Amino acid sequence: MKTKYPLFFILIFLSTNTFAQTIIKQDSSIKNMVEEVSAKNIENTIRKLVSFKSRHTLGDTSSKTEGVGAARNWIKAEMEKYAELSGGRMKVQFDNFTQPKGERIDKPYLLKNVIATLKGTDRNDTRIYIVSGHFDSRKSNVMDPDGFEPGANDDASGTAVSMELARVMAKKSFPATLIFMCVVGEEQGLYGSANVAKRAKAEGWNIDAMLNNDIVGNTHGMETDLKDNRSVRVFSEGVASVADEDKKMVASLIAIGGENDSPSRELARYVKEIGERYIDQLDVKLIYRRDRYLRGGDHTSFQLQGFTAVRFTEMNEDFTRQHQDVRTEKGIDYGDLPDFVDFNYAQKVARMNLSVLANLASAPAQPINVGIITGELTNKTTLKWDEPKTGKKPIGYYVLMRETISPYWEKKFYVTETTTTLAYSKDNYLFAVQSVDADGHESLPVFPKPIK
Repeated sequence: MKTKYPLFFILIFLSTNTFAQTIIKQDSSIKNMVEEVSAKNIENTIRKLVSFKSRHTLGDTSSKTEGVGAARNWIKAEMEKYAELSGGRMKVQFDNFTQPKGERIDKPYLLKNVIATLKGTDRNDTRIYIVSGHFDSRKSNVMDPDGFEPGANDDASGTAVSMELARVMAKKSFPATLIFMCVVGEEQGLYGSANVAKRAKAEGWNIDAMLNNDIVGNTHGMETDLKDNRSVRVFSEGVASVADEDKKMVASLIAIGGENDSPSRELARYVKEIGERYIDQLDVKLIYRRDRYLRGGDHTSFQLQGFTAVRFTEMNEDFTRQHQDVRTEKGIDYGDLPDFVDFNYAQKVARMNLSVLANLASAPAQPINVGIITGELTNKTTLKWDEPKTGKKPIGYYVLMRETISPYWEKKFYVTETTTTLAYSKDNYLFAVQSVDADGHESLPVFPKPIK
């Protein structure tokens, strides 16, 4: 086995109870992009979206100054301004579709998502990375499209994250393609994201990861009086949604102890490592659920189509703001107004998103056919894989390892070949493999399957 450590990397050793890094050189160009993300721009975007008074999915589309139609037109126009600095690589379009009558839809409606696509520079790299927020809003009555529905935190905050990343990243180039998405219909039933996800599946988009930002601007939980401006939750499913009805797939995961190593959960771990590497005073909390208790978000639409996706949400939601008519009742102010958004916190979440997207879009693709050889009983573990067929060739690979009780990868071994044997038992440890380039950009980890 060839093992050597590139200059940009010091081997990570983590304790079993904490996630502590002794590493790693940051990419200076990514760090500069991270620093360019502006809290003031995010605030201006949120206040502008609130100024449309209502962005209800079923609301007015004829006015130029109010309603969901005016809001989506403004988002598209702003994205087009960013695209002017991309050298022709960013294209901005409406994703139009007619949503039939159904749950929370009283008649067929023509709906429009806004999609800004920054084309990758490597023709051989088909990977796509998506960041998204939903721009629709609602009142206490989800079917009431009239009146004031500010939706500052839910989810103008997520929309502002997607737009601010488009502004910063449009001027840069990446081997892989980035999509900055603002979708409609989330409050009515995830309709906007479902349309994009189904389209992506039908058209064969190679979506490597989808990041959903929904309710990412509040730092104070009213009921509990908890204040936290450094923590963000990342929700990830364990057994992949596409495996829900596949008993053989579920049985295989149980047999190898892979219930906690779905692609979405590997993405969540990646977010924690990369986000905390680039963003000071950030604590990414891994939440082992698809979403909050009995609730859902736009990432679910992508998971149901077999794509890797996670959701970002603030640590302590304020339910006096969320899905509430604007009012004062018994001395308590209700309503999702911009004055209650922590714009510096939303900036921190946006910077986390950017660090993850930029690293993924710059990294080699994942190794393929990753497996653990099971031909004989042994206390050593031999892993084998093939180099990726798309994008640039990796300079090497990291073999990741952790104890079965650990939520985080505890050790990384750098290798240059596509097979390695470690003096650690597959009975007692979990493993994964990721590609890496000469600048330290790492792909998502791949959990191995048993092979002969």
